Amino acid sequence: MSTTLGFIGSGLVGGTLARLATAAGADVVLSNSRGPETLAGFVAELGAHARAATGEEAARADVVVVSVPLTAYSRLPAEALAGRTVIDTTNYYPDRDGRFPELDSGELTSSGLLQRTLPRSSVVKAFNNVFYRQLLTLARPAGSPDRSALPVADDDAAAKREVARLVDVLGYDAVDTGGLSASWRSEPTTPVYVTPYLGPAPADLASADFMAWLGKTDGVPVPKSQVDTLVASAVRGPAGGRV
Repeated sequence: MSTTLGFIGSGLVGGTLARLATAAGADVVLSNSRGPETLAGFVAELGAHARAATGEEAARADVVVVSVPLTAYSRLPAEALAGRTVIDTTNYYPDRDGRFPELDSGELTSSGLLQRTLPRSSVVKAFNNVFYRQLLTLARPAGSPDRSALPVADDDAAAKREVARLVDVLGYDAVDTGGLSASWRSEPTTPVYVTPYLGPAPADLASADFMAWLGKTDGVPVPKSQVDTLVASAVRGPAGGRV
């Protein structure tokens, strides 16, 4: 894979995508808010295809993954991201992010908000609807009978195709869910968000025990046909979820 991926935010989701990308032979440039030196251990673990850098440097990669809280959108390096395809993995959690009136009113989706923040980039919603553990464990080669699918939304058809190819390389089929105005269909509380990929959970778990289980279970495949059905069945309700 010849594309270099830049990561602004290298935590649970960003770090998992970096693992999948390096395993597929892609080069990755990792960054976080604490500085490149704090990523030395992770870079060593990923190997020769990975390096740490500043957010500005990561933003100049071929395709850039943004995996940060919404409150960090305003601090993204917009100039460096101009002309880039930007994958938005972020979800709106008001108890973490505070309230955004344009999201609460339905005027924008969270990715629409990022697109407004980065008017010269092409923002694509992807990799936001599956927990990081299952994002890693459910990845399969193309053609596998137990391959899962993930939603992809964007207003730019060329950027959407580019990200769909990346989704395929990283181990998933891509389901086109429309433009950014429709990206709410994969946001928190919708039918395709996280739960289908988990499989049956043990009954009567306390919150802390459920989170522990969530971080250990390998999950179950969710094929393209099922994702299509789940996305189509979504009904728009109040924006945002709970962490």
